[in-house]
Amino acid sequence: MKTKTTYQKVASYEAKVGEVHKILLLYSGGLDTSVMLKWIQDQYKAEVITLTLDIGQQGDDLKKVQAKALKFGAKKALVYDAKDEFADKVIAKGIKANASYQGDYHLSTPMGRVITSEIAVKIAQQEGCDAIAHGCTGKGNDQVRFEGYILTHSPKMKIIAPVREWLMDRNEEIKYAEKHGIPVPARLDFPYSVDDNMWGMTWEGGEIEYPDVISPVEKFLTTYTLAQNAPDKEELVKLTFEKGIPTAVNGKKLPLAKIIITLNKMGGRHGVGVAHLFEDRLVGLKNGGVYELPGGHIIIEAHKALEKYVSTRALNELKSTLDIKWGYACYGALWYDPMMQAINAFNDQVNEKVTGEVTVRLYKGSTTVAAMDSPFGLAYTSFNMNEGYDFNVNASAGFIEVYTLQMKLANQK
Repeated sequence: MKTKTTYQKVASYEAKVGEVHKILLLYSGGLDTSVMLKWIQDQYKAEVITLTLDIGQQGDDLKKVQAKALKFGAKKALVYDAKDEFADKVIAKGIKANASYQGDYHLSTPMGRVITSEIAVKIAQQEGCDAIAHGCTGKGNDQVRFEGYILTHSPKMKIIAPVREWLMDRNEEIKYAEKHGIPVPARLDFPYSVDDNMWGMTWEGGEIEYPDVISPVEKFLTTYTLAQNAPDKEELVKLTFEKGIPTAVNGKKLPLAKIIITLNKMGGRHGVGVAHLFEDRLVGLKNGGVYELPGGHIIIEAHKALEKYVSTRALNELKSTLDIKWGYACYGALWYDPMMQAINAFNDQVNEKVTGEVTVRLYKGSTTVAAMDSPFGLAYTSFNMNEGYDFNVNASAGFIEVYTLQMKLANQK
């Protein structure tokens, strides 16, 4: 392994060798965190406790992750069930905001970092840790999210970011793991990595990084059915919403976390919710990503339709603008900024009437809203039937004359 010579710690919160003695490592069992469990012990000569959050990962075996941490030197390997906290405290806000970034990426990783940081600080304080370590790179978004959120909760906490410190690229990390007998999911012939939680799976690496190369999704999207292999028969799913949050699937009431997990399986059968994106990273780079978000995509599409149905045009216009702002702020590590708190309060108000049922059609990778019903809906079946109010067609011509006046005058001039 090469010795890092170019990285200098300039921030006051960065831990230095010899200053910290018990470190909480946010541990996924992937390539980076598997390597750094040993690396931290060797470099910092400190005791390491690992923390793995159960936030509904769709492809991980957390018992194996825990056993692996203990095998390779962790003094404790903690697994914390945060599925309901994640769904109720974080994802619920995302649903009300129609969470998306630059397309149909529904912000699974940024929202996952919120709950992970909050719980990490709580566990670090309980265990008497004087530093928290994470596996983020120096070019990524997550370093900003983790460090900003951890310091928001605990301004005096020290932080270690080994990937910024060591001089190893991805291939060198894989060789380091092989040298020390550390099993990792990445291989030299499988350069893809995934961030996984109940709201979505974020894939990057390999061909995904190149905008002029078609990503070989059949190599890594193996959790669910690819759209081309999905059933030839459509499936209708009815979601019940109460004040903007789904509360039942096909009439069966469930906690939000279980609704998301259920819809992942239902949507996954039809290959829905796969998004390809070449996005603007927070740090100024552009980066390719492929996202699997079957449950999240179904919920967001249904919520957007119902919200639009019960809101006026003026409110829908303002809401869509603030949804974009919310998405950029969530992606951009500003979860605790007062701006986000203000938008969330606005979203709570808007969603007071987002109650009703939405039927969604799933078919061959597509998610389509097929029908809606709400006691607050602003649509009427037919003008001719005069349902709900009398529509005076005699007023139409005068309205048109006045409404188009400036357009006509401008063209005459």
